[in-house]
Amino acid sequence: MTTTTGSAPARTDHAACAAAVRSRDTRFDGCFFTAVLTTGIYCRPSCPAMTPREHNMTFYPTAAAAQGAGFRACKRCRPDATPGSPEWHLRGDVVARAMRLVDDGIVEREGVPGLAARLGYSTRQLQRLTVAELGAAPLALARAKRAQTARVLIETTTMSMSDIAFAAGFSSIRSFNDTIQAVFASSPGHLRAQAQRSGSVGDHIGDRVGDRAGRDRRDSSAGDARAEDPSGEARREGTSPAPVEIRLRLPFRAPLHVPSLFGHLAATAVPGVEEWAAGSWHTTLRLPHGQGTAHLRPPATTSTGPGAIEATLRLTDLRDLTAAIGRCRRLLDLDADPIAVDAHLGADPALAALVARTPGVRIPGGASPHELALRIVLGQQISTAGAATLGARLVATLGESLPETLRIGGLTHSFPTADAVAGASDDDLPGMPRSRSRALRTLAGALAEGSLVLDAGADREATRETLLALPGIGPWTTEMVLLRALGDPDAWPGSDLGVKLGAAAAGLPDAPRQLDTRAETWRPWRGYAAALLWAHGEHDASGRHLHLTDTQTPPATART
Repeated sequence: MTTTTGSAPARTDHAACAAAVRSRDTRFDGCFFTAVLTTGIYCRPSCPAMTPREHNMTFYPTAAAAQGAGFRACKRCRPDATPGSPEWHLRGDVVARAMRLVDDGIVEREGVPGLAARLGYSTRQLQRLTVAELGAAPLALARAKRAQTARVLIETTTMSMSDIAFAAGFSSIRSFNDTIQAVFASSPGHLRAQAQRSGSVGDHIGDRVGDRAGRDRRDSSAGDARAEDPSGEARREGTSPAPVEIRLRLPFRAPLHVPSLFGHLAATAVPGVEEWAAGSWHTTLRLPHGQGTAHLRPPATTSTGPGAIEATLRLTDLRDLTAAIGRCRRLLDLDADPIAVDAHLGADPALAALVARTPGVRIPGGASPHELALRIVLGQQISTAGAATLGARLVATLGESLPETLRIGGLTHSFPTADAVAGASDDDLPGMPRSRSRALRTLAGALAEGSLVLDAGADREATRETLLALPGIGPWTTEMVLLRALGDPDAWPGSDLGVKLGAAAAGLPDAPRQLDTRAETWRPWRGYAAALLWAHGEHDASGRHLHLTDTQTPPATART
């Protein structure tokens, strides 16, 4: 092991990883994988099976590396169902950026050459870098991701195997069957049969909305996909006559402070595009192949053990499943390492009491980096309520209507694209000063033409420089885009009103220069320090006004 991420081993130092396995601490799950030489399987560090002898264990930084070495996933601990490693979100180097793009499904959509081009490397250079550090090439990393997604769908939905194959990103039925057999030592049908015996199939939905007859056409509730789906070319292209609804669980590392995360999202929600209702967060998704919606229900309390967000996705194109899952995870910052963050920030006496009262704060993200960046400009120098009003006007004027089959609750539109905003007239951008409308169009134009890249693999320092060079974009806007749109854990919007209010409540200096100087001691987690201060300030984004259902009221120790 060459580095560490917080409290968890991040690579493959044998002694440190072996100690983590002996502890069976779930915090290490997803940070590395344990392969057992005598059995040929690989596990998560917290596997409940008997701990192997240390000389029979070897360790890999990714599941793809373990699979490439010939190991198969443990059927007991399900190492494929762990949260992602927090290391890839902390780091900004090319390998970490590549991992974030793989998680977003770029390899399925653009291939390895497309991934390399986005990063500014040749395919050969990128493969050399990922193999040297991760033990696996980009294609193997994507293959492991496909297998993970496919297993979730096999075991938790009633979707046909052919639907699952294409939803998970496989190019053919044969590659789907071969990969599942190689990774899990089981056929797809056997995995589903095991899930049926345990009672998990049927608790989740994978049918077309309103398509009851579709179940009668399923050829694979307990079998493998050996032939093309009879529904023909439309299925192979991933499209469907009605949205597909899929329910699944998104695991996270505990603790997770529900009120501050969902309260911030609710306070900054744009009507028509997203809402907090009936104890769940509802948002529209603009995905590579179509539109969709996500309904994300947090656990009943601030969790102290491993937990999961209950997610219901409605997609107009099955090929968007991997991207939808990845974006929901980034939206809620589910791959964070809250133990490491809280330990670091809690070492500052001024923050220790805040950390104790609100353990596990997350950085509230967005379903689309482009959308969130435009919304941050809308919110320059006005209240969150004012920004929501401007956002609603923009959506009504330039947004794309959702199909009726996707409309649930208050969701009616997708947020406008950068192209639409860049070409808007002053009449299309009502209620804001001309300087801000110019800044909004300038930002949208940079996004539309590609001179500004905001995606999972963006170079954060290059993005900071590009943003600051745009007219009307200052330090606050830049740091907020890096923090919320790109999930940069060290971005620092020190001049933000909510941050200053939280700092004052904590007895910290609220003068920008003094607070910025103090924040230097919080690196590399300054973004989480901002989220912590938001949670404790007298500001709408604190989450203190979030209306939780009776079953979701957090314990007293988690209140802000």
